[in-house]
Order: sequence, then structure tokens, then C-alpha cells
Amino acid sequence: MGDVQIKALKKAYGDVQVLQGLDLKIEDGEFVVFVGPSGCGKSTLLRCIAGLEEISSGELRIGGELVNDVPPSKRGIAMVFQSYALYPHMTVAENMAFGLKLAGASKAEIAAAVSRAAAILQIEPLLERKPKALSGGQRQRVAIGRAIVRKPEVFLFDEPLSNLDAALRVQMRVELSRLHQELKTTMIYVTHDQVEAMTLANRIVVINKGLIEQVGSPLELYHKPANLFVAGFIGSPKMNFLTCKLEGAEDGLALVRLKDGTPVRVRADAHGLANGTPLTLGIRPEHLLASAEASPGSDPAPGKVQVAEHLGDITYLYLTAPSAEETLTIKANPENPLNTGDAAYLTFPAGHCYLFDPAGKALAQG
Repeated sequence: MGDVQIKALKKAYGDVQVLQGLDLKIEDGEFVVFVGPSGCGKSTLLRCIAGLEEISSGELRIGGELVNDVPPSKRGIAMVFQSYALYPHMTVAENMAFGLKLAGASKAEIAAAVSRAAAILQIEPLLERKPKALSGGQRQRVAIGRAIVRKPEVFLFDEPLSNLDAALRVQMRVELSRLHQELKTTMIYVTHDQVEAMTLANRIVVINKGLIEQVGSPLELYHKPANLFVAGFIGSPKMNFLTCKLEGAEDGLALVRLKDGTPVRVRADAHGLANGTPLTLGIRPEHLLASAEASPGSDPAPGKVQVAEHLGDITYLYLTAPSAEETLTIKANPENPLNTGDAAYLTFPAGHCYLFDPAGKALAQG
């Protein structure tokens, strides 16, 4: 069994608390991604699971067994690092077989394991090459193959695609998803790239400053963020935020007023909050609407297009508005007539807006 259970796990370096008491259960066969900004503690958590960092306190169980003091080689895990760390003087086959040789496996076992891993990763023609004769994507496949031959209960990936170019990263994401479907083994993956997290994970663990902000499926985090941090981190381009004040609430509908006085209705439960409470309004770029003219009877917010990016299948509009402290991003239809320098009228659909309280917690949507 490759389930991983973390209970009240802490990690400190002297007086610096990096992980602040984390609780998490990863089911056998799941593909879980740790995501967060640089320095949030995600790689430290992965290294604690691997046994490369000593846990300060708490419990870590793999397959139900307490492994706090178990050496890395005995934990039933295999790790793929950001750097490929291949031996330059060895062939691909020798690199993949090296760990099994150290473990004392027979030649027949090694040959069978290498052959199976090479077939899964489609690198059979490369087995006699040296690493210098491989591309970056091929080297990463070899590093993954070296992990596969060990038949671990848990695979650990520490930003394995960050050294690849954009096209190769997309290709390798597809390969990793296919690999997970074929092996059906628990995989834990660390990245700062939320696009990787969204495309690979069964569940995403969002980490910030050594704490878990939210755990859920990619779509759950996208559509129901627990707080401002998750809402701003998940999604590309990121969610737009505007400061506002509550004017009233009834029947799952809140009325707020933006900085420039524009009223906006939001399907959110604001009961219990006093009128005048400062809130944050959030709306994703694909839901914020911009038009060249104001619709009759509407209360649009005025804005101005600073830059229009016409990409063929989609247009990105970057706008300034008196209601916003930062530039707003709109993911618009390619036929949208607005262009750089144009005046615009912004509309906020009630069912696609989010409200966050003064502490940054999301209000329940109505």
C-alpha cells in the first residue's frame, strides 16, 4: 500500500519554523501535487517524506508504517529531482540499473526491470546511448526510468520539468499523466507552476508560509477557493481583485460598492457582516465583461484599455479603472471590438463574483 499519512508534522531550522504542523492524508494510487510560491515549504515537505530531511515533530506514515526514523532506502519511495543526476560515463541502461545493482538484484531481474521501464517510457532505442547524446526530455525520461525499476510504493517528483523548454514541459506532462494511469502508483509532485498542478493532479495541496491553505481537486480549488491566497494563486491569468464595501445582504445576494461608487451584486452569503464592512471582490478574467458601450439600465464601471493582445483564438484586454488598484485582466472573445486606448464599460456577473472578508476568507456563494 502506498498511502501517506502526515500528522502534526513540523520542520524547523534552528528558530525558523518552515513547516508549521501539517495534517494530510494521501490515498494509495493518488496523484497529489504540492503547489505554492518559492519558499513556502513544499520541497521541504517532500524531502521530509523522502527521509532527506529530519522531521522536528509529528508523525509520517507510509503504507501504515511509522517511518520518522526509517532511512530513505527502506521507505519504499523513489525520487526524481529537478536535476537529472545521471552518471555521464554510463549508458542509459546502466544508469537505470545502477540502483538495482547496489541492492544486489540478479542480472535477470535487472534486465527485466530495465526492459519494462524502457517500454513504458518508450526509450528502448536509447538504452545504449550516453547521457550527453540525449535531449533534456530524454534525460528526464531516463531519470524517471531509474525510479520505475525500483518498483516503489510512492514516487516523489521535485519540480522535474523546470529545466525543460515550454513545448517539452507540455509533452512531459502528458507522459507523466499516462505513466500514472499505467502504473497506478502513488505519486507526489512538487511545483510552483499552477498550470502543471491543474493538469496533473487528482488533488492539489496549496501551501503558503509552511501551512496548508486548501486541499481539493483542481476544479474545486478553481471554482471554490477557500481564501484570497488560493483564489489568486490558482488560475492563469490570475483572478482580478477589487476593494469594496458591503451595502446590504439578503437571500444569498450581497450588494457591494466599488471604490468609484459602482454598485455590484454578488451571489454570496454576507449575513452577519455589518453594512460598511470592507470586503474584496474577486472575478476571474473569463467572467469579467468589457464592452464599448454601456447597456441601457446597467451600472457598469468605467475603464480604459491599456493593452489589447489579439492571439487569434482569444483576446486579452488589460485595463485600468478607477474602481481598481491594479490592472484588470479580461479574457475576451476574439471578436471583441475593444483595442488599445479605447474606453470600456465593465460588467460583473453576480453568479461569477467572489467576496472575501477582511481576514481574506471566502464568503459562501449564494
